[in-house]
Amino acid sequence: MAAPIAYSLIATDLDGTLLRGDDTLSDRSFAALTRVAAAGARHLVVTGRPAPRVRPLLDDLGSTGLAVCGQGAQVYDAGTDRLLWSVILDRELAETALGKIEAEVGQVYAAVDQDGVDGLTLIEPGYLMPHPTLPAVRVGRRDELWCEPISKVLLRHPALSDDELAATARSVVGSLATVTMSGPGTVELQPCGITKATGLALAAEHLGLGPHETIAFGDMPNDIPMFDWAHHGVAMANAHPELKAVADEITLSNEDDGIAVVLDRLFP
Repeated sequence: MAAPIAYSLIATDLDGTLLRGDDTLSDRSFAALTRVAAAGARHLVVTGRPAPRVRPLLDDLGSTGLAVCGQGAQVYDAGTDRLLWSVILDRELAETALGKIEAEVGQVYAAVDQDGVDGLTLIEPGYLMPHPTLPAVRVGRRDELWCEPISKVLLRHPALSDDELAATARSVVGSLATVTMSGPGTVELQPCGITKATGLALAAEHLGLGPHETIAFGDMPNDIPMFDWAHHGVAMANAHPELKAVADEITLSNEDDGIAVVLDRLFP
């Protein structure tokens, strides 16, 4: 009888975790994920990127399965190119939250990810994309951000650090939205109560799997709920200190194939 595999579900963040800084996947990481699949385990991308920005990466991975996108607001089925589940952020609540934040810290610059498999990323004047390779449409005025249903709002401040902006946003937004920090220059507002853990739990249930069968990899504070849900949480060497503090294990950086190092051990 074959020995049981270490974990049946491998949940990985993308930016700063599975992907290198140039948005590519190394040959070693690709080989490790291929070996995981051959052993019978499932790989699940769990990312802040919306579904339309994840689809090309899933194609590169050869994935036709599920992905958790938009910080948990979307469960995307790559095989059918459709959302199995999505939650939108009420646009009036988003505007109110922005007003509260700006009353505390002055002007912020905003962008939104529209809902749906073909949703656009819209950016207002002054907003600089943290990932310049990702496509975005610049609008002339903030009110144009709210033209279609959205899954989240992205915020940047000209002077405050990400930690400072996120802390202030949490202190004033309350139940209007969930505040996350998912990468350099990426503080986000998403539907209240929605996190990577809620999306991961839904996707895992769809696959017939649970937290005790899951190992999760990440690098930023938005991965903390995912680590709390999964049986084992692995932070990258380049991870934010808040995530390292709650991780079960710390591996090498995303540039040094940190995920592959762990998977090579678990799936020799």
